[in-house]
Amino acid sequence: MRRSKYRRASNPTWFSGRRRIIAVAATLAAFGGIVTVTQISSASTNNNTGDNTKAALAACDNLRAGGQTRLSTNTRRGTYTTNNGTVTQHPDDGAGDVATTEQVRARCRDWVMNNVANTQNQTTRRRDRGSGWNNNTGGGGNNTGGNNNNGGGASNAPATGDASQGASAPASTEPTQGQNNGGNNGGNNGGNNGGNNNGGNNNGGGANTPPSTAPPGAGLGILTNSCATSNLPAHDGFQKGDRCVSTEFGEVGSAANNPSLLITGAPRQVNRNQAFTLQVSTRNLIRDRFLAAGQGGYYVESSVLQNGLVRGHFHTACRMLANTNEAPTPEGVPAFFVATEDSKGGRTPDTVTIQVPGLPQSGLAQCASWAGDGSHRIPMMERANQTPAFDVVRIRVR
Repeated sequence: MRRSKYRRASNPTWFSGRRRIIAVAATLAAFGGIVTVTQISSASTNNNTGDNTKAALAACDNLRAGGQTRLSTNTRRGTYTTNNGTVTQHPDDGAGDVATTEQVRARCRDWVMNNVANTQNQTTRRRDRGSGWNNNTGGGGNNTGGNNNNGGGASNAPATGDASQGASAPASTEPTQGQNNGGNNGGNNGGNNGGNNNGGNNNGGGANTPPSTAPPGAGLGILTNSCATSNLPAHDGFQKGDRCVSTEFGEVGSAANNPSLLITGAPRQVNRNQAFTLQVSTRNLIRDRFLAAGQGGYYVESSVLQNGLVRGHFHTACRMLANTNEAPTPEGVPAFFVATEDSKGGRTPDTVTIQVPGLPQSGLAQCASWAGDGSHRIPMMERANQTPAFDVVRIRVR
């Protein structure tokens, strides 16, 4: 039977259900201490975990860093702090914080040993004890879904690394919360790898079982909903175009909890090379997640909520407009660009001061601020007719 292209999100524990997923012959992409596996193979009959780990480690040796990209012209270089050291500014979204190929490969190897090898060893020990692959309906979890405690997930630890460590902190592979007696990863009495509807085929091995419900957007004629249909290479977390991003959108909050942003203070005009400030207020944005783009942290982290609020940061950029009669060309670099992360923000609106060192060219400047999630994207909203978290002002430069 042909495998349906519509499948529920994969189980974050990697090795759930009868059909054990093992990362062998994998293409690994390193980003911010995280490694993703873009190709996986079923190894239900392969018990040689040492060979699997070696294959994953060998794939790390094929990784390459993304290299330098064009940077804004007048932004101070290197991560720095403002507001008496309380606000961290990342110029150009961390694009100048470039990882070397050896750093990328080293992070990859560490991740493999901490995740692939350790998980395989734990799996082997469980099998040696004769525990099998859980005898409840559906593979993948104990007692109807999830990994532990009847649906709470492996733990309530955050799904991402310590925000205070930025791109260097390895991310946890554990889910943030379990929901509805098993969470998203253990629903329908059997979890992802246990198939649909009480375990799929043979009480837990229904990888080829068609979904019991239509996929989102069915009947609308969507072009695709995954990179499985794309001819482009996989995106690897660095700033490269003509790639396909497989990172899931992640968690979206309720309308009342969606982020909003406003530039509350800006000058009407400044002189060339005159420093000035912008006042930016955010609401419903926890500013504690940032993965440097130059380290491979671009478009790699799904949106994560904390108490219903998006975790991320916000950006501010200023560029000169050639004219106001047509949209500007998109590829030019701005004069100024920073990403702001200060481990503050939340449900109550507050204001951050952005210090612009000056703009070198006379004319009309466009200065914009917008919220970003952990992958630098504007946060999602519950409704289509909400206004995204962004604002723009124009400043005359004399």
